[in-house]
Amino acid sequence: MWENRDYFVDCDGIDIHVKLDFPKEQKEKMPLLIVISGLTGHMEEDHIIAVAKAANEIGFATLRGELYGHGKSGGKFYDHTVMHWMLETMRLIDHASELPFVSDIYLSGHSQGGLTAALGAGLKPVSVKALLLLAPAMNIWVGARKGELFGMKFDPEDLTKEFGESDWRVSSNYLRAARILPVEEAVRNYHGPVLIVHGTADESVPYHFGADLVTKYEHAELVTIEDEDHCYTRHLDQVTAAVQRFLEEQR
Repeated sequence: MWENRDYFVDCDGIDIHVKLDFPKEQKEKMPLLIVISGLTGHMEEDHIIAVAKAANEIGFATLRGELYGHGKSGGKFYDHTVMHWMLETMRLIDHASELPFVSDIYLSGHSQGGLTAALGAGLKPVSVKALLLLAPAMNIWVGARKGELFGMKFDPEDLTKEFGESDWRVSSNYLRAARILPVEEAVRNYHGPVLIVHGTADESVPYHFGADLVTKYEHAELVTIEDEDHCYTRHLDQVTAAVQRFLEEQR
């Protein structure tokens, strides 16, 4: 009988904080869903816990992860970039593949974690059976190149200043790295099933980013949650229902 546990996974000297949870009825081999939280977020947010529990209820083990500069993981928030997160996601996929009870690996992420999950799946497509993107923040990649992100404007040709608000600020490297993320290559390289769940009232990552992304994958489905915000505070039950249906269909 496997036990839930809270621990750290090393990635080039940076400790990645993870939590492993199991379904009530365990088997010798089980599918595992990796769940990555978003920018300024952490693994104990309501929507992250709800997605993990939804997977546990249908027989999946889950591995929630907080990446560079977030939660209890190593690294300073100010110094983090999506490239850090992309490399750490690949490390988590490798770690999951080493766990003796894992039959298949499923990958999910919310917001910046969704963008990162899309990158990770594209870089390790054979390892990821299905991909689940929650309000994926493709606007980070688009906005870094255009010079406008999260309502803030900047010169995309002069990335010498730090970026962000007073309560969250990152170095200019965040935007430099975001501009050259291999998003298009990653999307083209992933041929498995994809579920995108996006709310129409999302102000952080406008709905049209999810609606556009679903057209880029070979086998993708978009679940639209009407009048829902970025963290699913109004209709979280619809999100978890979509997650369970999708996972059941793909196992």
